Amino acid sequence: MTDHRRETRQRVFLKGRIVFNNGSSSFDCLVRDLSGSGAGLVLSDATTLPQVFDLYIPQKDRTYRASLCWRREDGIGVVFEEPVRAAPAAIDTETALRHRIAELEAENAALRRLLAGMAQSSAA
Repeated sequence: MTDHRRETRQRVFLKGRIVFNNGSSSFDCLVRDLSGSGAGLVLSDATTLPQVFDLYIPQKDRTYRASLCWRREDGIGVVFEEPVRAAPAAIDTETALRHRIAELEAENAALRRLLAGMAQSSAA
């Protein structure tokens, strides 16, 4: 079987939600592989899908506009209509993670000081 993908997909195991009919219809799916330009999805049953729909991936907090590319018994393949810009997202994610780590380290230090104060109070 020839692979016509523009990018190599990374194997993942993510929960997804397919949304269509202006948000009035939706159902869960499993994202099995993902790249910046498309994804492979596993559906719980043979569902009728429109040609274009939104794919929401909660763990990435990202919604992709997807077009149905292929369908087989074991799932579907989609192409994202707008390419994902991986580099800026990675930088933003890295900055957010560093900020969150700094917040957690400060909170951890404050809790240690509080515990040390409580230990001194109970020893006295």
